[in-house]
Amino acid sequence: MTTTRKITWDAASARRAERQFLAGPARTGTPVAEVVGAMLGAHAQVPSAAEVSVGMRADGVTRADVRAALWDDRSLIKTYGPRGTVHLLAARELPLFSAALTAVPTGPSPFPPGVRLTEEQTGQVVAAIGDALDGRYLTLDELSEEVVARTGPWAGDRVMPAFQDLWPRWRQVMHRAGWAGTLCFGPNRGRKATYTRPVPGDLKADPGDAPAALVHRYLHAYGPATPQHFARWLAAPPGWATALFGELASAGRIEEVLLDGTPAWVAAGDTDVPEGPARGVRLLPYFDAYVIAGQPRERLFPGAAYERALGGGQAGNYPVLLVDGVVAGVWHQRRRGRRTTVTVEPLVRLTARQERELGEQVERLGEVLEAVPDLVVGKVTVGPHA
Repeated sequence: MTTTRKITWDAASARRAERQFLAGPARTGTPVAEVVGAMLGAHAQVPSAAEVSVGMRADGVTRADVRAALWDDRSLIKTYGPRGTVHLLAARELPLFSAALTAVPTGPSPFPPGVRLTEEQTGQVVAAIGDALDGRYLTLDELSEEVVARTGPWAGDRVMPAFQDLWPRWRQVMHRAGWAGTLCFGPNRGRKATYTRPVPGDLKADPGDAPAALVHRYLHAYGPATPQHFARWLAAPPGWATALFGELASAGRIEEVLLDGTPAWVAAGDTDVPEGPARGVRLLPYFDAYVIAGQPRERLFPGAAYERALGGGQAGNYPVLLVDGVVAGVWHQRRRGRRTTVTVEPLVRLTARQERELGEQVERLGEVLEAVPDLVVGKVTVGPHA
């Protein structure tokens, strides 16, 4: 008779922190793409936040190193990742993400019938984007002209509500072009973003096995976890995720454990956890992967942190102070020239050791941002996304 392995929340937090380079930073010389791969992507809607996510996990890495990996050696790709949001992904992993994300069933369109695209039109737009960007770097306006020319006037109709404006119809599926591997971001042209077609090598990952492979990667980085946790990370239908986990369990590829008494899953045989709980103080930026993908939220954001650091249950609205693997405060930085003021609002009483570690984290943040930091411990008065 097989005994179900029991894993405590403290052990799970320590395991995640260790695998996320949060128990200790990646050693000097570790490729930036390896750090991003361990996170399963760095959220990059705010570029500086992605740079901080990576830099705080790796000794000696600054924002310049992240930019070099993105634009010079191209070991990173900026594209649309999980949940259709902008991410930095390891370039070598684009085939996996492309095959897995395109295999996730799409939910109903949030747009009314007169605005939405049909699946046939979506396919035409995604193909047109790839053709237009092949070997070229185009601004959004230039890409829009090319898409309309290759599809039809319907693609350019300004009917899509966005940010108190109306965008061309085709833009509602721009993220799906990223998933399909026909679009990624290029270097800015002045103040304007550009787009190109990625060339990461072979994009022919097995689409049939890619979702399973992504489950394994997710469980390695963020497990033990449930199908609902995985679905939330991907913005995928919960029923699809439950069926996928069921297939993997039946095949012996994942195994059930008890996370503080609640059933959850890990990759088969991957039940090891560190001997002690997570220890240490860390500063994580907006939408850091650890707090976005980590579940359950009520354990990751205990007590006052659940109200202070979340927005309607959504993680990422505030940069967070992590103490011993869980959220224990928020912070904000305001830059003026070469100096940046870092205001940290702890929600728990810090020990002398933790106060010292906080000071070290602020110094490290300054190194990543290539700025001279000043620490202020007090109330963060700005709202989310400030």
